[in-house]
Amino acid sequence: MKFKIAVLGATGFIGAPYREEIRECPGDAEIVSLCGRRLDLLEAAATEDGAKLFTADWREAIGQDGVNLVLVCTPDALHHEAVMACAEAGLHVVCEKPIGVNAAEASEMWKAYSESGLGHFVPLWTRYVDVFRKAREICESGVLGEVRAFIYRWHNPRPASMPLTWRDDAALSSAGSIADVGSHAYDAVRWILGEEARRVQTHADVVSPPKSDLGDINLGEAIAWGEEHAEPGDTERRKGSSYDYASISVELASGAVGTMVLSHASFLRKGVAPELELHGCDASLSIDRITGAVRLFRTDADPETVATLPDEGQGNRFKQYAFPGLRDRIEGRPCPHPGLDDGYRVQLFTEAAARSARQGGWVELSAIEDELD
Repeated sequence: MKFKIAVLGATGFIGAPYREEIRECPGDAEIVSLCGRRLDLLEAAATEDGAKLFTADWREAIGQDGVNLVLVCTPDALHHEAVMACAEAGLHVVCEKPIGVNAAEASEMWKAYSESGLGHFVPLWTRYVDVFRKAREICESGVLGEVRAFIYRWHNPRPASMPLTWRDDAALSSAGSIADVGSHAYDAVRWILGEEARRVQTHADVVSPPKSDLGDINLGEAIAWGEEHAEPGDTERRKGSSYDYASISVELASGAVGTMVLSHASFLRKGVAPELELHGCDASLSIDRITGAVRLFRTDADPETVATLPDEGQGNRFKQYAFPGLRDRIEGRPCPHPGLDDGYRVQLFTEAAARSARQGGWVELSAIEDELD
């Protein structure tokens, strides 16, 4: 089948590159309608895509004649209503992570699609990075023995003078860095090790100083402004309300333990240490996405670089993963690609972590699931 697509959040930091990838796949898909807050940007995007409609009304966009697939690339707080409307209308969906603002929303969305026969895909792209694919292969080979601990560092530093965006607003962001980069980090760990977290304990905060408030700008515009302005000047400044730092202690179902450090603060720079460490009974593995080095450590041998796989991008992700994943689910085949089921499992983790940050102490993921039954 050919996908006829409506893109919600079409001109944002996520929507714009997705549209570019879709335009490269004319045999698989065409963009029919676009929705966003900024009509000035939408008009140019519609011309670029050859879209029949651009609008600020998402219901109009998904109701455009011929649309059968909707991309939900809006702020976190706007996902649930749109996805539920897509399910009711019988539309396939690609929903950005985190798929909701909490586990209750994520559960409803997954239940709406689980027995529907409709296609669904969640862009948990990190599992497709070559170094993580290699780490999974090594774990499955058994060379590490039973994995008993992991350390994950995901620092995504933003320019120090970058202004506020919706991601800094707790009313729109599910849980700041916990849900933003934490969704990818946790999915990578659960995919590599093949197990889920049992409980978590979190310290999280807003550690960046007050930022310039330039109003309704998207992330790309904010990053560009921050790179051009070393100082905020005389702009109005205020502190963000969503977490930009978190340290999460994790206990997996097997009893293995881990630590995740997640941040967007400018002073927590990536590449200082490997992104992921896996420690097994027989050996340890170091995975450095920036250099591409995957290194094996044994007690009875010198460290060994088992692979060097620099991150050179993933090519057209819709052609390789999203469209095949959607078709697998539509046609009832087993699907290796992430969907709303994975989005729900990830959201259980990020909600547990955010709850722990707010209230202190360990939070069991099963306790949140019990609330949803």
